[in-house]
Amino acid sequence: MRILVAAASFSSKLSGIQRHAFNAVRCLLSHPAISEVQLVVAPWQQELVDSAGLRPGPRLTVHVAKMSSGSLSRNRWYYRQLPVLARTLAADLVHLTYPVPVDSGAFSCPVLLTLHDLYPYEIPSNFTLPKVLFNRLILQQCLRGVTSIACVSDTTRLRLEKYVPRQVQQKALRIYNCVEPEPRAALEGRFSVWQGMPFLLCVAQHRRNKNIAFLLRVFERMICRRQVDASIRLLIVGIEGPETPLIRRTIARSGLAHNVLLMEGLSEPELQWCYRNCEAVLAPSTIEGFGLPVVEALLAGAPVVCSDIAAFRELGGDHCRYVPLDGQAEASFAEAILAALREERREPLAMPLLSAPVIAGEYVRLYSRLLDSATAARNGAASVAHTRLEGQSL
Repeated sequence: MRILVAAASFSSKLSGIQRHAFNAVRCLLSHPAISEVQLVVAPWQQELVDSAGLRPGPRLTVHVAKMSSGSLSRNRWYYRQLPVLARTLAADLVHLTYPVPVDSGAFSCPVLLTLHDLYPYEIPSNFTLPKVLFNRLILQQCLRGVTSIACVSDTTRLRLEKYVPRQVQQKALRIYNCVEPEPRAALEGRFSVWQGMPFLLCVAQHRRNKNIAFLLRVFERMICRRQVDASIRLLIVGIEGPETPLIRRTIARSGLAHNVLLMEGLSEPELQWCYRNCEAVLAPSTIEGFGLPVVEALLAGAPVVCSDIAAFRELGGDHCRYVPLDGQAEASFAEAILAALREERREPLAMPLLSAPVIAGEYVRLYSRLLDSATAARNGAASVAHTRLEGQSL
């Protein structure tokens, strides 16, 4: 099977969408049924591909889409040029790594969408007006236009039912993100200035649902009440977004500028160093589609304190400390962090359901079903056309 993976997105720094796309490519290349993967990225993402260790070879080709950095140019490319590229490369199937405009009639092969979340509806404050309306329109158009929808969790699949008609729901199934233990961990590198000081870790983009301002209040509470050593740091890793101004104001107001570090653009080995050396991973999100940092923390053996939401429960099972986001959330989250700091570090958790062999097998089975259905539909159409021609000749 020749699979075209479309991963061109806005960010020039590593984010959840790129990490999903790159992990999916590695996953597919591990399966013998995949003869070739064609990966498409934006011009500003070429270094991300290199840093992710994806090297072009006999089964992997990397294409750089001709587009500018604006959303209009990117969406126009997906609608007009992606079908052309798929035909040129003779792709058996196109795999979209996030919702984009789809001209379904222009594709000669099945199109699969990975659906991470439904933020345009559930967290509209992640977007500005009128951008949120535009994102809702694209999401609906994409969901209706693709052949099948692979939701990254049962949580996302079930929430999808609230926003689309039954015929769209029937196209959806759950295939988890492929997440495996990262074998490479950077040396201290840019973290050497910390000189072994303890730190808490939060891996999150600066978006409303990530609840970073809440976490900063919890951290301030712990410092002011001397529940933790004054030298402890909170490292927040994630690209900037709509919440960045609020996050910076909260840090300035709290007087904890020396204790809170905002970082982005970390490589996979650098991020792995953080997971392995932090005191605990904190995830206070109000809603999530998957919860990649929670999974990665468990795979690295880091204690996890997180909000009590469906996606985290689905993946974290009994291995996390869950905190309800109720009226006592700040005090409860602080108490859970303190409990995590007192416990011994655990062994890395095995999560075979998210491994490359399992996820690759699920993708290949889905691809095969979609290709078989497409072949049957073409044969049926050809048979009908032949019957009509015979009728006309009589």
